[in-house]
Amino acid sequence: MKRLISFLLLLALPLFAADKQPITFDDFFSMQRLGSVALSPDGNTVAYSLTTPNIADNNFKTDIFLLDLKTNKSQQFSNCKKSSSGPVWSPDGKFLFFNRGGQIWKQALKSDKAQQVTDFAPGAGGLVFNQDGSRFLFSSEVYPKCRTEACNKQKMDAAEASPVKARIIDHLFFRHWNRWLEGKRSHVFISDANGKNIHDLTPGDFDTPPLDLGSAHDYTFSPDGKEVCFVRNTDPMVAASTNNDLFIETLADRKITRLTTNKANDNNPNYSPDGRYIAFASMQRPGFEADRQRLMLYDRKNNTFSELTKGFTLSVESIVWHPSGKEIYFSVSENGSKSIYKTALKNPKIIPVLKGHFLSSFQFLSENALLMKIQTEAMPYEIFTFDLKTNTLTQRTQINSNRLNKLALGRLESFSFTGAKGETVHGFLMKPPHFDPAKKYPAIELIHGGPQGAWGDDFHFRWNYQMFAAPGYVVFMINFHGSRGYGQDFMDAVSKDWGGAPYEDIKLGTDYVLNKYSFIDKNRVGAAGASYGGFMINWIEGDTNPFQCLVSHDGVYDQVSMWGATEELWFPEWEFNGKPWEKGSLYQKWNPANRAGNFKTPMLVVHGEHDYRVPYTQGLQLFSALQRQGVKSKLLFFPDEDHFVRKPQNARLWWKTVQGWFAEFLK
Repeated sequence: MKRLISFLLLLALPLFAADKQPITFDDFFSMQRLGSVALSPDGNTVAYSLTTPNIADNNFKTDIFLLDLKTNKSQQFSNCKKSSSGPVWSPDGKFLFFNRGGQIWKQALKSDKAQQVTDFAPGAGGLVFNQDGSRFLFSSEVYPKCRTEACNKQKMDAAEASPVKARIIDHLFFRHWNRWLEGKRSHVFISDANGKNIHDLTPGDFDTPPLDLGSAHDYTFSPDGKEVCFVRNTDPMVAASTNNDLFIETLADRKITRLTTNKANDNNPNYSPDGRYIAFASMQRPGFEADRQRLMLYDRKNNTFSELTKGFTLSVESIVWHPSGKEIYFSVSENGSKSIYKTALKNPKIIPVLKGHFLSSFQFLSENALLMKIQTEAMPYEIFTFDLKTNTLTQRTQINSNRLNKLALGRLESFSFTGAKGETVHGFLMKPPHFDPAKKYPAIELIHGGPQGAWGDDFHFRWNYQMFAAPGYVVFMINFHGSRGYGQDFMDAVSKDWGGAPYEDIKLGTDYVLNKYSFIDKNRVGAAGASYGGFMINWIEGDTNPFQCLVSHDGVYDQVSMWGATEELWFPEWEFNGKPWEKGSLYQKWNPANRAGNFKTPMLVVHGEHDYRVPYTQGLQLFSALQRQGVKSKLLFFPDEDHFVRKPQNARLWWKTVQGWFAEFLK
């Protein structure tokens, strides 16, 4: 595939120009972040949200900008002190609708004044228009027994005013990711275009869209506007179930019909342009959140289902119909990047469209062109277009180019080795700024989470390769067994084998890197990981290892107490073969706490109090075990963060502490 000429020039430049400086925290965190992207109905303008960090004020501001595709010039559209995000064009192209302050607003293209559209007490977001623009859908969190806005407002006001903040809980979920659910459910509502005549389309004690395992597109109108397709899970124990299903609601009589009966995860419904078909993503194995997502097709005329990706080993992510309705384009994770493939309805052969880029949010610009976001390890997301006839990729925005041009930024180098099971395992390496091959450098190994995640060619705003390399480190990462993008069998290999094949890959891969690259000082090597990567750090801590120091961020330490305090029970029950007390379960086999007597390597432990996925007591237990045995250790605890460190000044402290820890042992 051809790339943009400026991309080719960038790759042809020396790795680091002498006058460029290593990236600092202020350089890194001040970069603007491209969010959602929406193409105007006439195909000439792109509305996009752009988030600007303010490190001094410890916050972020999001605004909407307009990109003219004829001139490649952008101008700011929203002009309020409050953030504006999630732009959606009215079907006639005259207005932009967006989210502000928990409600939906609109603004005419030639106006500088916005109008509030909804004033719905529980809040409104996630707008989806019908084809003629007369009505839209939105989602809101409401009390399931309330059928009116007044009822919801009364309960909300009472909860806010009550001096008693205790919770009485009688079911799971009661909290999720980083928040308590407070007895509310997400529901989909329908409204007239002026924000009036609001009705709940999905009443009942269910979440629509689902709390998790859904997509960014889990409710939508049919092209004729007569029905709505949505996703929800109706199982009695949602915390232990991945059984999302598609439902159809006819708007004339509000009749709801279950479309899919598969016991595994179904999501992401997309009507064909003519309305005859619904394409969607579907898994096969109940209880497994990382199963291969198949591209499924429902024929509304014949009431039949078929799979369009039989024999394909990668997992379908985004789904986009070609304007002709004859083909479906979809994205997948592949070899550390994100690729686009297509298949036809009549002859469903899978054909690559664009590979080798870390792309997102693709949509059709015309029948022969795509609009998308692309990032690299040396560039945050920018807007690109891709000509399907000439295979030409063109960069349309230069959001952070002024900052990037001043920095000495590394490029990722790929490597591979023979790992567990005699299979090829892939990895990445980045050299430090102003690299001198005659010198010896300390190294840091990064271990990804998931465990079905993967390292890729991206500009990560938390675990950023450039920031790890900047102080003078070689940075390397291994996409071990379990990593996404190397086929379903490879991804399956981590389940029920957390400390097995993936750990063997880490050991073999680390040995490979330290022996292959002579510029690495084998006596100055550290490692860091988060979530499952934190588990792996904890697992490594209990064994003989080549590392002088370790960093465990939000890592799993004790599998049994982790099961009892996490929110999504389907995950440990799949990964460890049942509940902790059941025969054949593997919680004790892959439990870092059982290896605590062997802990010797200095470790920095990081955790956030609002992490409900890997609750913070995991970090406290780990730190206690280290301290009790006299292992040099430090705990960095954030009372106002979750699984991620998001706030600017907290992020500054995170980088200062992590970099200081590595410097203490590796410099």
